Amino acid sequence: MISMLYLMNAKGDVIIQRQYRDDVSSSATDVFRAKVIAAKEASTSPPVRLLDSSTFVFTRHLNIYFVAVTRSNVNPSLVLEYLYQKVRVLQAYLGDSFTEDKVRNNFTLLYELFDETVDFGYPQNTSVDVLKMYINLGKQRQKVAQDQGSLTSQITGAIDWRREGIRHKRNEVYIDVLESVNLLLSSTGSILRQEVTGSVMMNTKLTGMPECKFGLNDKLVVDKDKSSAHSGKSGVAIDDCTFHRCVSLGRFDADRTITFIPPDGEFELMRYRVTDNINLPFRIIAAIQEDGQTRVTINVKCTATFSEKLFASSVTLKIPVPGNTAKCRIKCTMGRAKYVPEESAIVFRLKRFQGQSECMLAADVQLMPTVRAKAWSRPPLALDFSVPMFTASGVHVRFLKVFDKSGY
Repeated sequence: MISMLYLMNAKGDVIIQRQYRDDVSSSATDVFRAKVIAAKEASTSPPVRLLDSSTFVFTRHLNIYFVAVTRSNVNPSLVLEYLYQKVRVLQAYLGDSFTEDKVRNNFTLLYELFDETVDFGYPQNTSVDVLKMYINLGKQRQKVAQDQGSLTSQITGAIDWRREGIRHKRNEVYIDVLESVNLLLSSTGSILRQEVTGSVMMNTKLTGMPECKFGLNDKLVVDKDKSSAHSGKSGVAIDDCTFHRCVSLGRFDADRTITFIPPDGEFELMRYRVTDNINLPFRIIAAIQEDGQTRVTINVKCTATFSEKLFASSVTLKIPVPGNTAKCRIKCTMGRAKYVPEESAIVFRLKRFQGQSECMLAADVQLMPTVRAKAWSRPPLALDFSVPMFTASGVHVRFLKVFDKSGY
């Protein structure tokens, strides 16, 4: 499995490292520094590289590289998932945007996390709630009525993501379905590719060890090949989905119901991807005309296709412009728009966008002359928005049942 794990900054300096096996020497960091970071291939290189008979699996958080080195034939998906979970654990301890200085100021904490999350190269417990029970940044904790045997059972047991004895004054559950729509259009406006990636986020504040039963649409088809056998308006064909490890996969395969004992607090219950029968919330028509090398004319029309009873909030449309833009004259029917040089884009913002309405934007972009004429690549437009009570994929929450021995 994992022979060595280390963190490296963008300059190639090792911040901290932990060696679990002797088959890889510490000089392996020099190989990664010379052939990946110094060669400026980190942004384009695949996350798995075979260098000098060693396999390097890495990911990046801000300016810090998380690198795992091994000489055995490991499952790269397992190592990548562990690195992602490692980033999540450090975010819980050091903050979402932790920097190199924060890492250097918490060496003792990081070595404890290295030893608790990996044992002789095998990934172990990465649950933040359980790790915080006995790794607590050196602060004094209140005495927990739990002996050593029960603590070991909590760490290595079947339900390590939730500890026993949790109590809340009010039992509450919050559910959010968040989706991201990716759309590729041709120059004529026809759809070339469309995809929805979604996640079901939950925030549970429940007492005891409750069992939850979560139901989505009446007809949920995970295997696309069987979608013809499950026809119906309420059916949704999901291409693939992944679940939190608290979900009982056996019951899901049997009756398509999601049964689980939830962690305490906020967590991601599942992710899914849909590529068919997508209800697009917006329709955007962009007309861009280049007049020589000194001027670009942009006209954008955005139409909300969802019901007029709904509205979108925090709508932000980013329209790319050439990098040598000197000045922009912008007119829009609603909202505010301005040219942002740092992003090489016109940023159009709307606080509220009613359904079945439309807005127009016209921009006259003046360009600075350049010595070498370079064709503009015309990057895609990006639209960020939030539409409560609307899902592009058609995935809806039908019910959530909570079962507990105390009967609350």
